[in-house]
Amino acid sequence: MTIKLDTSIRNAIVDEIVTNLGSGDVKIYTGTQPADPDSAATGTLLCTISISSGMTSASSGSSSLTSAPESGTANATGTAGWARLISGGYNIDGSVATSGGDFTINTLSIVSGGSVSLTAFSINQAAS
Repeated sequence: MTIKLDTSIRNAIVDEIVTNLGSGDVKIYTGTQPADPDSAATGTLLCTISISSGMTSASSGSSSLTSAPESGTANATGTAGWARLISGGYNIDGSVATSGGDFTINTLSIVSGGSVSLTAFSINQAAS
């Protein structure tokens, strides 16, 4: 049997995550993401993008960037492989892509000194 969550619970879960992480930093790395967000980051840190505008209040179990894009300046050259959203002691790891990734960025080929834009990111809590 599968536990199913109503929309108010889904929104509460997402809003709690946003409260703790919604104004954090997205760190983009080369290589393969670690097994879980509790593990040390792997790869080369290419860029840090601060989510300065925050995230929306949850609706239908989902929250997204309040204002996009958010941008940062690359401090290394390489191919983006994964990203970690960090705020305080909380982490969320995910894929990066120019379309359809957990963290959507403008390019995977990052060049030191260049601008990198986070064009989309959302946190979703499924009903089951």
